[in-house]
Amino acid sequence: MNQTQNILDVTKEQSEKKLMLEIVDLRKSFGNNHVLNGFNLELFEGENLVIMGKSGSGKSVMIKCLVGLMQADSGSIKVMGKDITKLNRVELDNIRTEIGFLFQGNALYDSMTVRENLEFPLRRHKKKFENLTDTTPLITEALESVGLAHTVNLMPSELSGGMKKRIALARALILKPKIILYDEPTSGLDPITSKEIIELMRRVQKQYKTSSLIITHDVDCARVVSERMILLVDGTNYAEGTFTELASSNDEQVKAFFK
Repeated sequence: MNQTQNILDVTKEQSEKKLMLEIVDLRKSFGNNHVLNGFNLELFEGENLVIMGKSGSGKSVMIKCLVGLMQADSGSIKVMGKDITKLNRVELDNIRTEIGFLFQGNALYDSMTVRENLEFPLRRHKKKFENLTDTTPLITEALESVGLAHTVNLMPSELSGGMKKRIALARALILKPKIILYDEPTSGLDPITSKEIIELMRRVQKQYKTSSLIITHDVDCARVVSERMILLVDGTNYAEGTFTELASSNDEQVKAFFK
């Protein structure tokens, strides 16, 4: 089967799936620094999409615009069909309950136990579970999904780096989101722990049937988890394809990502 047929088959398969995220012509500048220059993205239901870009390429800015922490200069960002650039604060909070976010630095609250860290989003978004009187079943399920049910009463200071990453993922999962954003999920971890986190990400996708957007510079992570990749260069989606397609490209800018 030739490459053209492969592309046609992928396009057909995507057209049959629900579009979960759609970014069109996203632009963001800070003075004369044009960070995003017409960035486009589509994430489909149940897909693992990896975005790779060098430092300063606009990855973090794109993520912040995507979750409404930063306002883009122009362009549209649709989450499950709703343009978040046009939502009011209440509507934006409601759509955020469908998006789990694994922060690069985990962002656990040091003064809270693991249980309290996981309870925080449940208290923040009470409307999603209106009849919830006991948080224990949801907390237990989330912790068991990352293999750390025994840590429920521990403090973050008692956890290793890999365990903190798992707890942060459990917190991202507790609202049962349809989309998970991973911001450099293996950053700062040793090779063995990185492999464990990568395998965990794959298990989570199968268990929860999530759509995942993974921001990473880790080539091994991209190779294992990606079903499709976007290379972010100069604020644009410079190249797209599978890991194999991009890794075998003759384009010098693309080849630089895989050296």
